[in-house]
Amino acid sequence: MSDYGFSTLSVHAGASPDPATGARATPIYQTTSYVFDSADHAAALFNLQTFGNIYTRIGNPTQAVLEERMAALEGGTAALAVASGHAAQMIIAHALMETGDDFVAARQLYGGSVNQFAHSFKKFGWTVHWADATDPESFRKALTPKTKAIFIESIANPGGIITDIRAVAGIAREAGIPLIVDNTLATPYLIRPFEHGADVVVHSMTKFLGGHGNSIGGVIIDGGSFNWSASRKFPTLSEPCASYHGMRLHETFGNMAFAIACRVLGLRDLGPAISPFNAFMILTGIETLPLRMARHCDNALKVAKWLKEHAAVDWVSYAGLADDPNYNRHRTYCPKGAGAVFTFGVKGGYDAGIALVDRVKLFSHLANVGDTRSLIIHPASTTHRQLSPEQLKAAGAGPEVVRLSIGIEDADDIIADLDQALRD
Repeated sequence: MSDYGFSTLSVHAGASPDPATGARATPIYQTTSYVFDSADHAAALFNLQTFGNIYTRIGNPTQAVLEERMAALEGGTAALAVASGHAAQMIIAHALMETGDDFVAARQLYGGSVNQFAHSFKKFGWTVHWADATDPESFRKALTPKTKAIFIESIANPGGIITDIRAVAGIAREAGIPLIVDNTLATPYLIRPFEHGADVVVHSMTKFLGGHGNSIGGVIIDGGSFNWSASRKFPTLSEPCASYHGMRLHETFGNMAFAIACRVLGLRDLGPAISPFNAFMILTGIETLPLRMARHCDNALKVAKWLKEHAAVDWVSYAGLADDPNYNRHRTYCPKGAGAVFTFGVKGGYDAGIALVDRVKLFSHLANVGDTRSLIIHPASTTHRQLSPEQLKAAGAGPEVVRLSIGIEDADDIIADLDQALRD
């Protein structure tokens, strides 16, 4: 369906009427296992000689439609849906790194990713080196002979920084390592990282893709352009695989080898499978993604402009504002909008931030973004509270910072709620 536009792909990619019943909506295949045609058919499936369903931990027909749709929307070759965004990041690292390896990540990341990379990954023997998303050359300086990947967010959470993907991709290419881009806040409606040099794209589908705050999921999309056999840095993909009788995954599967490795090694053995029901719910959400993202972005710009003039607000960080440091990158990478998530600094610091989230009425105070509803949180006291003061500042989550995820309600109602909460 590559000739269709984005909105058409959002509705149709990967899906067709159910051959058994004629059902037009993709069914929820709520089953654990699948009957094999014969002993030879079963052996071929387990040997990766043919594609098909074995066990829902490894793949499921509902999940398969979701994966094909995400590959189409991002312009990738294949995708793998898993239980959460964090699960997707773990499986990517599992495919790329051996014990003792490291990777470079922008320090301007979602606080949960900072914790996962800095602490949980240590137990696997994987080390993160931090770079500055606003300074591409800092990624080059952080590289070591053991570096296996660079990880960035296209639009950083919570600060709204738009990363210069092309510049960082050039550094990764020179080093012979893949660039992984978390595209959660932008979605492919605003930014398609493969068009700017990314090699792997990852999403928390819990956010804007599902869009309704009702289902958790993650997805890995393979760009299909990285040569995994150009060096011996990536033995999982280039060297004989003991799990499959010496098969070389990149040699066998070519431009979808990374997605295959993530499925048949990472997902198979680590097990963070997405449920068929959650895959169905997220698929349904994606059908309205372009409509919702346009409204999210329009509302966010109106709210950011209003906050910038408010006496109780010290600063607003939103790339859609003409005087924002990220404005030019917004025009380059995502001219349709600067996203729906941004931060601002409330006068009065930590206490004022907590007071604000306690006073809102229309906004929901919770730890999520990308909902149809407008959401608010004070990161320093919640999502980023495990970080040190230095880390909070570096992540754009200082004591005065409040993060908003602007929903699709009437903009005037969103503004009125913030106004009453800032005045009390």
